[in-house]
Amino acid sequence: MWVGQQLADGLDFWGFLGSLILGGIILGIYTGLLGYVGAKTGLSLDLLSQRAFGEKGSYLPSAMTSFTQIGWFSVGSFVSGGTATPNFARFAKNGKSGAITTVVAFFIGNSLMFFFGAVSSIFVGGNDIFEVMVRLNLFYLAVLVLGLNIWTTNDNALYTAGLGLANIFHQRKKPMVLLSGIIGTVASVWLYYNFCGWLNILNCTLPPVGMILVLAYFMNKEDFETDQPKLKTVDWFAVAGVILGAIVANLLHWGIASINGMVVAAVCYCVGQAVNKRK
Repeated sequence: MWVGQQLADGLDFWGFLGSLILGGIILGIYTGLLGYVGAKTGLSLDLLSQRAFGEKGSYLPSAMTSFTQIGWFSVGSFVSGGTATPNFARFAKNGKSGAITTVVAFFIGNSLMFFFGAVSSIFVGGNDIFEVMVRLNLFYLAVLVLGLNIWTTNDNALYTAGLGLANIFHQRKKPMVLLSGIIGTVASVWLYYNFCGWLNILNCTLPPVGMILVLAYFMNKEDFETDQPKLKTVDWFAVAGVILGAIVANLLHWGIASINGMVVAAVCYCVGQAVNKRK
């Protein structure tokens, strides 16, 4: 909603609408592909990462998604949740249904958050739809909406964070979920006052992870369709793709940061695939 407020304050109606649609399309394509991969393979984000980054190389995307999801538990972000899509889409009936439901959910959800932020900015000068509903004498409905939003969002965030930490430390998921909740609660105060910087970190670091997972699946389907894949220890090209993608997304002030990062990650991974095939 904060982004919606900023867009409403800086753009006219048509500019706001164009940004809303473009952002929704980009997010929809990104999450839709990840949803398809998750549903098609039945694998969680961390198991997909093991096949794409290597057994120990998967610690990097697991750590990134875990700590950004802990941040989501504290403040909220669609980019972070979008990257974790395979954790939930893997339960879909098939790849098509997984992709469609993911695209619809994120396109509508992201658009609504932008819209609510814009409406809040117009009515109360802030970005809190809860405050708008209270001013419209909808206090009890506002409490219900806020409670359901926090419950469903944080449940998914802690689930994903727990899976990631379990992959890194080779522990059961439940203790890691509890640990994630404790860290997120403690960090929430700091994140509240550093919200913009945290969003920029998410926007720049996570899309390269999702891009490599998608490419790895479509370029090496046999590794994702077997229950006993031959895992590398580390796929250094995949790791380099995420690191370089994040650096470029942060430092290159041209175009769309997340797309810049994904392009760099894709190039690194494809180069790695070409090199490996020549061995």
